Amino acid sequence: MRKSVALAAIAAACVLGSLALAADLPKEGTYDFVSCYSGTSNPMPFSKTHSAELTEITGTSQSNPPGGLFDKVAFRCITFGYSADGKNTATTACEGVDKDGDKYMSYLVNDGTTTSRKVVAGTGKYDGMTASGTAQSQGPFGTLKPGTIQNCTRQRGTYTLK
Repeated sequence: MRKSVALAAIAAACVLGSLALAADLPKEGTYDFVSCYSGTSNPMPFSKTHSAELTEITGTSQSNPPGGLFDKVAFRCITFGYSADGKNTATTACEGVDKDGDKYMSYLVNDGTTTSRKVVAGTGKYDGMTASGTAQSQGPFGTLKPGTIQNCTRQRGTYTLK
């Protein structure tokens, strides 16, 4: 299902990783990381032209290079996708927790071709941080059983620390 691939890209896009130590990072810069995840999909097929889907995923991320911004975060995302007359859209909310227990929330939008992401709130080192960028699906991967999704996403963008 094309929509599931778009939803998977969005959901994975919501992943933002951890900061090694906020003091060790420049106040602004770029990031590059890969997030991998799995989860469940709850489709709502309506007709040949309209459908919706709710997904929930969990996963982890690793930065490139290792130890950089957005490294080793565990995350959870919820996505709502909608398809009408061949056009797929989706919105996602994600929360991530780094190894220090600091958290962030990000919001993602997929317009059917591109996924964009923004950090909208944070605690600890993420308090006042802004970050935005794009995500690109590394899949599709195989499906282990009906109703599940598995994927990895490469994410790149810019950030500013408070």
